[in-house]
Amino acid sequence: MAGEESPSDFLLHNGMEVVVIPDHRAPVVTHMIWYKIGSADEPPGNSGIAHFFEHLMFKATANHAAGELDRAVSEIGGSKNAFTYYDFTAFHETVPSSALEQMMGFEADRMRNLVLTDDVIKTERDVVLEERRSRIENNPQAVLTEELDATLWQNQPYRISVVGWMQEIQQLNREDAKAFYDAYYHPNNAVLVVVGDVDPDAVKAMAERTYGKIARGPDLPPRIRPVEPEQNTKRTVTLADARVSVPSFSTQWVVPSYHTAKPGEAEALDLLAEILGGDNHSRLYQELVVKQGIASDAAAYFQGTMLDATNFTVYGAPRGDARLADVEAAIDAEIARVVKDGVTEDELERAKTRFVRSMIFTRDKQDEMAKMYGSTLATGGNVKDVQEWPDRIRKVTAAEVKAVAARYLVLDHSTTGYLLPQQQAGN
Repeated sequence: MAGEESPSDFLLHNGMEVVVIPDHRAPVVTHMIWYKIGSADEPPGNSGIAHFFEHLMFKATANHAAGELDRAVSEIGGSKNAFTYYDFTAFHETVPSSALEQMMGFEADRMRNLVLTDDVIKTERDVVLEERRSRIENNPQAVLTEELDATLWQNQPYRISVVGWMQEIQQLNREDAKAFYDAYYHPNNAVLVVVGDVDPDAVKAMAERTYGKIARGPDLPPRIRPVEPEQNTKRTVTLADARVSVPSFSTQWVVPSYHTAKPGEAEALDLLAEILGGDNHSRLYQELVVKQGIASDAAAYFQGTMLDATNFTVYGAPRGDARLADVEAAIDAEIARVVKDGVTEDELERAKTRFVRSMIFTRDKQDEMAKMYGSTLATGGNVKDVQEWPDRIRKVTAAEVKAVAARYLVLDHSTTGYLLPQQQAGN
């Protein structure tokens, strides 16, 4: 993107990829390491092991006591966290630039030197089980989302919750954790992204002194997963719950991701989502919220950064006395308009401007920059893909947006979820 220093991209001798994006506006750096392993890579019957292992990575190693990384980051006023998704697991710290090599040392250490005992496994497994209860079982929207995913995806492992199924989490043990660690936590299955007030040559030297000491792991097999069959039915999932006060619905379709799409398709899907329901300038918001006044919210989403196929989603919730069925019908009508008549050149240009501007604003947030590069590299892309993304967005035509809408947003081949207050069950 214009105005930023070009990223440096290099490989360590052990196969670990390192991307450095200098940003000298403040003496701060974000250090984010990505492992090309997520919940969709889990062995059958071991759902939740990827997320569980994210927790275990904060335990003691042969060289550092449990909690030592937390204290080191806290003492220098930094922050740290981690997250697991379908295609990757990432760990990150934002600290003063002077502490970068210290963070590299901590991360390199726990890449291979965790001490996994039965007591550690049991304690952390209980923490994950409680996390599942609080985030999923106690949240009607999360329960519905989990059921929707299991219905939308008929064959791909994206159908399984990232957190994992309760009965399978309960069975996870030390042997499972050790096998997962030994299979995937190696430098040749990792990507390091460093964004901030650093010099690329200095970062390379630090990386060689820390991560470079770790031996290359075994070559990993290609990430070949079950392929989603052609979908040719309309399916619905309904959850009525006393804790729900305002009904809502979402409709999803299986569509290509940036990694699986034909050239230009994923960019067209991104702009279709922006035009349909990206923000308060979008068709859905203007028509349903502003003009008709029947919706409190209406939106569209495209999750393009996935290793395999992904989903395109529209969402709506009624306002006041409006009926959920009316909101759904109005959203369906807007989709039908795009399929039949396409989008105008003016709204396409405005959508491109908003989309590219959001990429530019991402440069103001080190962690968001690291996520943009890291998620792309962990799902089959490269640095050049990220750098050329704005130009590819600008090249999308109105005809291409209309074409992806007609090809993929077919209501007879969709999955819709309804979240209803208890008394509306059966309506």
